[in-house]
Amino acid sequence: MSSERLLAFAAMSFLLIVIPGPSVLFVIGRALAQGRRAALTTVVGNTAGACVLVVAVALGVGSVVERSVLVFTALKLVGAAYLVHLGVRAWRKRGSSQSAVTAVTADGSARGGGLRTLWEGFAVGVANPKTMVFFAAVLPQFVDRAQGHVAVQMLLLGAVFNLIAVACDSVWGLAAATGRDWFARSPRRLSLVGGLGGLTMIGLGITVAATGRKD
Repeated sequence: MSSERLLAFAAMSFLLIVIPGPSVLFVIGRALAQGRRAALTTVVGNTAGACVLVVAVALGVGSVVERSVLVFTALKLVGAAYLVHLGVRAWRKRGSSQSAVTAVTADGSARGGGLRTLWEGFAVGVANPKTMVFFAAVLPQFVDRAQGHVAVQMLLLGAVFNLIAVACDSVWGLAAATGRDWFARSPRRLSLVGGLGGLTMIGLGITVAATGRKD
């Protein structure tokens, strides 16, 4: 694959990624509700979900999802409902945010919480309509079919997208977590920002459900 194609795809990917979408807003919500570690773990989970979408597109499954209104809508609504569920849970637990900040011991419980956060990030990433449509409709246009190895080219392009996404999403998460650290000086302020993170995820879920292709 030529460097020109890779650079063009990287530029388009960057423009898509820097505009906050479901994954970015979810990372920000997690950063506000739970802090830096949860935000970065969510980024890793989101990226893993996006990798699954890349493999699906490379194997031809992505085009089926993109073309089928029923499949696309069902996956979108499941993802939206999951976001709302996580937002409601974050809102209900906003009062316990201060104790969560200080509870950095107990390796077993921390590991379990990290795995749960990773899985939730993965679920949001793999059901992200914005990324799904981009991979299914845009990514194949940058493949040079004359060079052969189409699936390998798609995987390479997907890797470029995910590297950019990890960098950008991490910046968003760290920036939001830094703001949260200031709020952490006051339990009341931390409770407020935790609730804001929950409301962000709820609003995001509603937005995902209400937008996108309908016919």
